[in-house]
Amino acid sequence: MPFIVTEPCIQCKYTDCVEVCPMDCFVEGPNFLAINPDGCIDCSVCVPQCPVGAIVNASEATEAQRPYIALNAELAQDPQWRPITKRQPALPDHAQWKNVADKAHLLQRHPGAH
Repeated sequence: MPFIVTEPCIQCKYTDCVEVCPMDCFVEGPNFLAINPDGCIDCSVCVPQCPVGAIVNASEATEAQRPYIALNAELAQDPQWRPITKRQPALPDHAQWKNVADKAHLLQRHPGAH
């Protein structure tokens, strides 16, 4: 079962994880990252890189995290979400959002959209 990016990533988008992925499975949107499940080899090297603990094994997802299994798969196929393999700065307000829960409604699927 692949790994998935979950809600804590929203509004932070730390990219430490993308540099260690041996399969280049990450894609990025305006304020969130996703993992392409078709390429993920379940190696877990990305997990400890995430400062907000947003990456989990899909087979171990909690009830609240389960919707992110389908969401990661969907966003990985969205042509507006581009592969990302190099670390970039976190979003400007990442520090204020780092410990905020219930951010799902803030996920932007496309640039300029909410």
